[in-house]
Amino acid sequence: MNDIHILGIETSCDETAASVVKNGREILSNVVASQIESQKKFGGVVPEVASRLHVEQITLVIEEAMEQAGLQPEDLDAVAVTEGPGLVGALLIGVNAAKAFAFANGLPLIGVHHIAGHVYANRLDGGMEFPLVALIISGGHTELVYMERDGSFELIGETRDDAAGEAYDKVARVLGLPYPGGPHIDRLAHEADDAVEFPRARLEEGSYDFSFSGLKSAVINHVHNVRQKGQEVDTASVAAGFQESVIDVVVEKTVRAAKEKGVRQVIAAGGVSANKGLRAALGKALEKEGIRFSVPPLNLCTDNAAMIAAAGTSMYEADIRSDMALNGRPGMELLSWSMK
Repeated sequence: MNDIHILGIETSCDETAASVVKNGREILSNVVASQIESQKKFGGVVPEVASRLHVEQITLVIEEAMEQAGLQPEDLDAVAVTEGPGLVGALLIGVNAAKAFAFANGLPLIGVHHIAGHVYANRLDGGMEFPLVALIISGGHTELVYMERDGSFELIGETRDDAAGEAYDKVARVLGLPYPGGPHIDRLAHEADDAVEFPRARLEEGSYDFSFSGLKSAVINHVHNVRQKGQEVDTASVAAGFQESVIDVVVEKTVRAAKEKGVRQVIAAGGVSANKGLRAALGKALEKEGIRFSVPPLNLCTDNAAMIAAAGTSMYEADIRSDMALNGRPGMELLSWSMK
């Protein structure tokens, strides 16, 4: 069987990324142009700014990815690109760049769901053993997905309001921490001597859904009450309490889902899966249950194009193709491509 080389392109939010992956597992190049420094002064991602920066970087990033991989366009088998979900202006930059590259070089085009990409980042580091449960936890998503086989997705739990990463950023802002807030809260939580007690939103019995809006409000109210009394906020203990509340609920629901589905493996994906506290708690809880836990290295947790190429390889092997009418879809649903 011949090797499969896929060029992946990712521009769903504030990372302009391109990567070449061999056989869905081996990264030949993985180039990411981050906008964090540009967006930091706004305290979050400004969609219009993100789109303009993608325009500036996309061609350079693709050229660098191809150069690092040591390949020419004729060596590729397809171009995979994030179709959605994400910021529509940002998505359009990547989609149109991918369409132009594919058309110019006579290559198949594959539109990839952003979350599928995060899931398949695990194939780039240690593999995926089906059936499995995937915890997708990021700035825009908090979901539990059951995968019976390669390319099949069953959404069994999702956030009803704020995503976990969104809550992290909003709490960090209230505490006066830089953007993105997640790494700063994680660091402070490990430095704290104690933790403020905050509520756990477990919702109705048996539910796998998440809700972080109430927790976020509780943290904001606590901070405001302390400041109104003229007292100094213990930032570390607030961070620790907030993080403990998030982790307790996420771990409990993930482990329960894994046991109920009888899976062999749980994988974590998305930017918040880089959180040290969450990684440690999930690993410990799943080890007790005899369930394998996998999470990508830090550089594959945040948005990147290698994960899009990895998912695109699975779709390529399943004979999934897109046409030149491909468009950015900010509200794209995660659908199975394997019906076997």
